[in-house]
Amino acid sequence: MRCASSRSARLLGVNSRSPTTVRSHFRSRTLATRRHLLSALPAAAFLVSCDSLPASGPTTSEIASAGRPGRSGGTRFALVDVTADTVAIMQRWSAASLQGSFGRQRPAARQVIGVGDYVQVVIWEAASGGLFSAPANDRGSSGSRSATIPEQVVGPDGALTVPYAGRVRVAGRSPAEVEQTIVQALREKAIEPQVLVTVTRNVANTVTVIGEVTNGARVPLTTRGDRLLDVIAAAGGTRAAAHEVFVTLVRDGASVRIPMQAILNDPAENVYVQAGDVVSVARDPQTFTAAGATGVNTVIPFDAVGITLEQALARAGGVNDTRADPTGVFVIRFERPADYDQLGLQRPDPSALPEVPVIYRLTLRDPVGFFLARRFPVRNKDIVYVSNAPSMEIQKAMTILLPFLGAGATAVTVGAVTTR
Repeated sequence: MRCASSRSARLLGVNSRSPTTVRSHFRSRTLATRRHLLSALPAAAFLVSCDSLPASGPTTSEIASAGRPGRSGGTRFALVDVTADTVAIMQRWSAASLQGSFGRQRPAARQVIGVGDYVQVVIWEAASGGLFSAPANDRGSSGSRSATIPEQVVGPDGALTVPYAGRVRVAGRSPAEVEQTIVQALREKAIEPQVLVTVTRNVANTVTVIGEVTNGARVPLTTRGDRLLDVIAAAGGTRAAAHEVFVTLVRDGASVRIPMQAILNDPAENVYVQAGDVVSVARDPQTFTAAGATGVNTVIPFDAVGITLEQALARAGGVNDTRADPTGVFVIRFERPADYDQLGLQRPDPSALPEVPVIYRLTLRDPVGFFLARRFPVRNKDIVYVSNAPSMEIQKAMTILLPFLGAGATAVTVGAVTTR
């Protein structure tokens, strides 16, 4: 035992027969190590104060500082706190609506013939031997009493040619009206004529359906009236999932684009289509970007009808419990000037962009923030950013300095042993 104690004492550089010297030696080593650690604190403070530390984005205070007016009085972006009033105003912003734009239009009461339609005319007479009936033969046959005029295309003048009746105007008139016109023109020439007018190929009364459908085509309209989903179904339906599809209706120079899910959820949006309408179906996946102290940093898809900030944070894995600043949850986007002005706030520098750059700030330190997050809408191409807590900067600095501090402490210990 004495030999072991002697060896331990010699390793420590002290005399085993002097306990006072041992205590003094350990005290001097501890004080030297503490002085070394304390000398590193200014370096840690310097690292925190400068911009040399790695970061995934600005801190809450840095965003607030950048949002303040500069010397010229203007700002680069608007920093808006999310409150109950802010959310209420945003929920009043008008969303695109087919019914709101085109009204509750009913289908046309009747279909009329138009330029480009293919029309066939059949004429009957009451007896044989007339203009359009064959004469009776010797075997007692009464002969044919009808004649079919070959299919014709309604010309640019909106008329058809009918033998012995000349050019008959048909554009803008129903088949029944054209039949009566031809009968009147042939009454003095044919034997009690009867006429049947048929539109064999409907070109004028069609809707053009294009885009992400199985078979893009001109879809003929029926006399009962067709709604938007009817003509999309007639074109084979959509090739993409409904939650990724947007439908655009173009009519008389006006164009309205809404999600397919909005039409499915609200039957009033499934409006009647009219002749000449163009329906475009497009696949446009909606995404937002999660950045900063969230569970994952990536581009995340969501349904076309939209999601709330609460749902967006959940899809991003929530806020990081060890990194996140609960007072620094931000949504970054561009707003339409007409919408932003409803917030009653001053615009940033008006010469910067045609849209208003806005950063919305929400605090989850207050429990009310969770209710606001459930009502706050996230839009396509938004950035949902959660800043790091201020303590993370100190932790990063100490992570950088700890290897050097460990090496310094070891050097102090070795030096103390050597001097003994």
